[in-house]
Amino acid sequence: MIRVHSYESMGTFDGPGLRLVVFLQGCNFRCLYCANPDTIDCQGGTETKAEEIINMAMREKPFFGRKGGVTFSGGEPLMQASELLPVVRELKRRGIHVCLDSNGSINNETARNLLAEADLTLLDIKQIIDEKHKSLTSQSNRNTLSTARFLEEKGKDFWIRLVIVPGYSDDKADLRTIGETFGCFKHVRRVELLPYHTLGVHKYEALGKPYRLTDVSEPSKEDMEVVQQLLQGYFTVPVVIN
Repeated sequence: MIRVHSYESMGTFDGPGLRLVVFLQGCNFRCLYCANPDTIDCQGGTETKAEEIINMAMREKPFFGRKGGVTFSGGEPLMQASELLPVVRELKRRGIHVCLDSNGSINNETARNLLAEADLTLLDIKQIIDEKHKSLTSQSNRNTLSTARFLEEKGKDFWIRLVIVPGYSDDKADLRTIGETFGCFKHVRRVELLPYHTLGVHKYEALGKPYRLTDVSEPSKEDMEVVQQLLQGYFTVPVVIN
């Protein structure tokens, strides 16, 4: 059984083309800006049979076209790697493109097998500097960077996703380090910049939890364009604002 939080049909922000996005329950990060705090608890969500997800994907397959497919997001999908692996294999057997939207923080054989099976990984890099990463997420970024190297070495295409949080992940020196680290990777196909937003603040209120970034403003369009221009100087693939 797979713990599912929710679904989004015809999603356009979580991989190429039109996609069925399956938001899974459970996450090992505690990002200060998390927009979906209701997905963190591993005991939440709905226990779902693999066949239910596969059947839903098959019903929507006519809308996927040549580029679309299914994206497993979260929460963190690698936390359910053993349950997801047969699902991903079956979806691919049926001709459906599969993405994983992951923070890459789980580095064991099962997680690596899942990453190797997926067609594309959307790798969320929260911060390139480890100490800042720990402050932002409560966890080290060592496994995330190891996952990036694993994908590159295995020849698996991936996108880099960066949430730009003013004062936390927009330092120009840190961004240059990202460019210097990944600009030479041959299997990075796209860099996506996601502006920090406060759309999930009401969820903290509903859960009775404090929101810790009340003093942080959303970056402006001009702020995002500065980051985009800086990083584009390191990458030959598109750096886009999502």
